Amino acid sequence: MHEDDDFPEHFHLEPGEVSEDVEGLEKFSLTSVGIDIGSSTSHLVFSHLTLRRKGADLSTRFEVSERRVLYRSPILLTPYRSSTMIDVDGLSAFFDENYKRAGFSPATIDTGAVVITGEALNKENARPIAELFAQHSGKFICASAGPNHEALLAAHGCGAVALSAKEHTSVLNVDIGGGTTKLSLVHDGVVLSTAAISVGARLLAFDTDGRVSRVEEPARRLLRELGLETAVGAELDQSVRQQLADLMAGCLLEVMDGQPQSDLGQDLMVTEEALSAYGGLRTVSFLIFSGGVSEYIYQHDSTAYGDLGPLLGAAIRERLKSVPARLALREGAEGIRATVIGAGEYTIQASGMTSYLSDLSVLPAVGLKVVKAPVSHGVSLRTALRAALGKFDLQTYTEGLAVALSLSERPSYTLVRGVAREVAHLLQHSTNPEMPLYLILDADIGKSLGGILKEELRLPGAIIAIDGIDVGDLDYVDIGRPMGVSESLPVTVKSLMFPRG
Repeated sequence: MHEDDDFPEHFHLEPGEVSEDVEGLEKFSLTSVGIDIGSSTSHLVFSHLTLRRKGADLSTRFEVSERRVLYRSPILLTPYRSSTMIDVDGLSAFFDENYKRAGFSPATIDTGAVVITGEALNKENARPIAELFAQHSGKFICASAGPNHEALLAAHGCGAVALSAKEHTSVLNVDIGGGTTKLSLVHDGVVLSTAAISVGARLLAFDTDGRVSRVEEPARRLLRELGLETAVGAELDQSVRQQLADLMAGCLLEVMDGQPQSDLGQDLMVTEEALSAYGGLRTVSFLIFSGGVSEYIYQHDSTAYGDLGPLLGAAIRERLKSVPARLALREGAEGIRATVIGAGEYTIQASGMTSYLSDLSVLPAVGLKVVKAPVSHGVSLRTALRAALGKFDLQTYTEGLAVALSLSERPSYTLVRGVAREVAHLLQHSTNPEMPLYLILDADIGKSLGGILKEELRLPGAIIAIDGIDVGDLDYVDIGRPMGVSESLPVTVKSLMFPRG
């Protein structure tokens, strides 16, 4: 790590790991964008990513080895048409202007993420906004939202994961935004658990005359705790604002130290549970704040933006005086931009070099729903595939799906041939046996499996079998076109988690 790096989480391979940095063979260079649409603020960041092959174990997989921020947009107060509708035109104009300032266009972007976060996720037009900007902002953009995923992105973006890995210890990252606070418990570079609570600077917003301009439901719950209520257009004196900030800080410290003890703290929880397998602040070595309110906690900003930000930051600072002495408060590499920095990198993966690509005309493929099934001894793959489809109320394989197979056994020709037969049966009994087949594998058997399917079992449609990609049950993926002479594919993993009801 270099002291003058734009971003401290800036890794370099040790001498001798890779004999030669051949673009497209040993490494890939990508341009990434991260877009964060929050309840309080919105902004975007362009980055340059370098993915290198994991040469230490002669793996065919690639991982991000270097990240350099190219452009940070100004911070925009998220525009609203009403209390339940985000102003899409205002956001679009802001992003268009900053693409031009940065010198990029959607066509020049390789990967990235659109993240709608916090209370913004609960607005009426959250889903169409995510889809609009996913299409608008580049070929392999990931639309992603949800408190646990946002916590994960912030932990990576602010440097908490890197610090934990470097020190081989536990770090608690607390990301405080406009509507919610996300917590991540990180140990030895791995995020163990996440949680979220409705504590944020912009649960109440005020106009230039100091009158209430927005009231989110968690703010009403906080006011009821004080025996008060308010409405848009009403005045709220400074003493009440201070009490609200103190209440939020108290609830947040409860969750930071384990479980919410008060009824108010329990009511404000966004996730069903607090941090799991967690013994409280006394069990972690470092505490890192990120998000917009962190700018006040670390006293980088004192400007009021028509919300409770300065008061909340000060209230949290005051309560930190009582935390265990061994807990060291560290400043993150990024504050308000932690989520968007993490989003621009964390969602991108690159396939191994043993993929099978029978027809490149079906790439790029965007928005494929992952159907994941295990391949294990004694379990019928046909049954596992049927069960995997059943999770989505599907009876047969159909367009818009990607089949992910997880192997628990050492690959052999007999195993791969058996897998091929079951996959062929799946496609032959699908809605259209000639449709493209997208396979995602966690073992380096893509070329072998694809070859058997196409050349021995003679499936008629295009076959894209990629390996070295980690996906889960609720993920979606975008698969790009091959990069470089190795024909590795850029894959963006999406987690589309929107509230129901």
